[in-house]
Amino acid sequence: MSRPWESWDHVLKVDPDKQLYGDETFADVCRTGTDAIEIGGTFDVTAEKMERVMTACAEHDVPLYQEPSNPAVVVEDEALDGYLVPVVLNAQDPFWITGAHKEWVRIDDDVDWDRTTTEAYIIMNPDADVAELTDADCDQSPADVASFARTAERLLGQEIVYLEYSGTFGDPEVVAAAGEATEASTLFYGGGIGDYDSAYQMGQHADVVVVGDLIHEAGADAVRETVEGARDASAEAVEPRSE
Repeated sequence: MSRPWESWDHVLKVDPDKQLYGDETFADVCRTGTDAIEIGGTFDVTAEKMERVMTACAEHDVPLYQEPSNPAVVVEDEALDGYLVPVVLNAQDPFWITGAHKEWVRIDDDVDWDRTTTEAYIIMNPDADVAELTDADCDQSPADVASFARTAERLLGQEIVYLEYSGTFGDPEVVAAAGEATEASTLFYGGGIGDYDSAYQMGQHADVVVVGDLIHEAGADAVRETVEGARDASAEAVEPRSE
């Protein structure tokens, strides 16, 4: 059975603790052309803030997912297409590998399993909030990242491998290594995507380019450029080569 992210090129991640750019609305956010919106953040996120964004985005025709940072912020809402739950493979605190997930199952005996999928995160920016929160070991070579990606796909059966540079533009060599190591899994890349060129560059190596801070810092028009970059990179990758 195919999964929706297998056909995605671009995901827009909205932090419910951050304001939108200027006088933009969530209608502007939903008209960027992104394939899906993921709602999530690292710090100061509450279920109420999540619900506010979901309600605003649900009025528009764009797939909507929640990426919960901890069990307390999980929101049960029919407007959601699903839950994408991080499993941080290089976390040195095991709570972010299985602990938070066990707590979610313990406190919620009615998890919507049919709409819940894990993302095998590999965090690469040691200065990012998420690296601090999870005590991630970000000192990983391209070979290390490739091994994490292959482990995620082959041993752990992960459908999504998520290479996260969060706030900084990553090393294309590392992203390429992760892409070459996976066959069935969908490779997400996030971090430092700010324009057409950066989205195009990472879209040549990753299946899905994730854009986050840009929507809050530069607005919908800037995000729209990254959608075009990711789509063009994807289209070039599947075009048959002339002899």
